[in-house]
Amino acid sequence: MVFGVGVDIIEVDRVQDKLTRTPSLKEKLYTRVEISYCESKKFLYQHYAARFAAKEAFMKALGTGWSQGVKFSEIEIHNLETGQPVIEVSGQAQKICQAQGITRFYVSLSHLQTKAVAVVVLEKDD
Repeated sequence: MVFGVGVDIIEVDRVQDKLTRTPSLKEKLYTRVEISYCESKKFLYQHYAARFAAKEAFMKALGTGWSQGVKFSEIEIHNLETGQPVIEVSGQAQKICQAQGITRFYVSLSHLQTKAVAVVVLEKDD
């Protein structure tokens, strides 16, 4: 059963600007796994932007937004060997998911030179 759906789109330039002007922001928004992945890419800010959009979409699907103490670093987007992106949560995000009975997360990412978009679907058992 679908619990929630979230979508977010962001301009790559905005993410690049924020991360280059405030380097410490990376550690607040992204996990080490995400940083390592993005830094390995030629167009790294497109990948950072797509992950930022996924985190925003996740919070929208969860229905919390920035409230209830959920931090961006508690929502990790990484890729399976096949390239498929997946979401793992920890901390307050994980507690809320457990309390709501959310058991599965689906994420789709896409990016162009100037924009990145993500869609997240959260599911719970009937």
